[in-house]
Amino acid sequence: MYTSSNFCSTNTAITLIVQHSKVSVIAPARLHMGFIDLSGSLGRHFGSIGVALNEISTNLSVTGAEQLTITGPAAQRAKKCVSMLCKTLHVSDKLNITIETAIPEHVGLGSGTQMSLAIGAALNEFYGLGLSVREIAAVTDRGLRSGIGIGVFERGGLVVDGGRGERTITPPVLAHMDVPNDWRFILVFDQRGQGLHGQQEIQAFKELPPFPQQEAARLCYLLLMQGLPAVAENDIVNFGDVISQLQRSVGEHFSSAQGGVFTSPEVAAAMQWLERQGAVAIGQTSWGPTGFCAIDGVALAESITDQARKAFAHFDKLSFVVASARNSGGDVFVG
Repeated sequence: MYTSSNFCSTNTAITLIVQHSKVSVIAPARLHMGFIDLSGSLGRHFGSIGVALNEISTNLSVTGAEQLTITGPAAQRAKKCVSMLCKTLHVSDKLNITIETAIPEHVGLGSGTQMSLAIGAALNEFYGLGLSVREIAAVTDRGLRSGIGIGVFERGGLVVDGGRGERTITPPVLAHMDVPNDWRFILVFDQRGQGLHGQQEIQAFKELPPFPQQEAARLCYLLLMQGLPAVAENDIVNFGDVISQLQRSVGEHFSSAQGGVFTSPEVAAAMQWLERQGAVAIGQTSWGPTGFCAIDGVALAESITDQARKAFAHFDKLSFVVASARNSGGDVFVG
């Protein structure tokens, strides 16, 4: 879990003293399982639920160097982030950054937020800045809509955030729970496309119709009185039913922007097949195109995934991955 007991403003003068010779960070991917109130009928917009994953992450390390050098996947995205952070935090960019793994970009797993937080956490520890995760997120403009990525970097597990109000800097975490150890998530990737992001995403939110207040109230009630108790009682069926209902509601609302409840018709077909095999919590993470579902039991999840690979072998751009929930946040290692 990433924590910091010291706080400082980004406007504070900082003495440029390197605290450690090497800092490494692991930032976990996340499933974004849906928004609760897209129109903010009671004054707070968005609010969302999501889960941290173990098997997919951004792993990077930072050491000192004569000049900025970045190697590994997503190096261009990392370079923009490093330049902005070093300038804002008033620290040197004479660094060597090695990216061992990076969350795939724009497929619904939180790649941008986790890259920003990973680099921010690394610089924070490398220079001894004393910043919290929330301060790093604010500096990098993360959490403008969802707070799930920030929440899973802080603590992992299942997170519900409270959306944005008039005074919100980053969406607060309202609930955090460990996910039962035997639960598995089957992810379905479509390698041909990416979900909406950047200006397209911003424009899509502007053009969406109003989200009904009554439906937002129903989703809140379902989540609070059925979904979260089901996690606490290791009841994947009732949890899955709540997530599926939330996903259908939000997916139908997004359908005009993404071409249907699912961005990818092939992923949609795979999700329908998986549901017939007994999978629950059927949905698409963020703008997709990645789909997800949940299975109780490691062996059963692996068996169904193997069957899915055979059943959809003719869709050569689809791939299936079994993932477990990560019940701890991002890791920061020194040395």
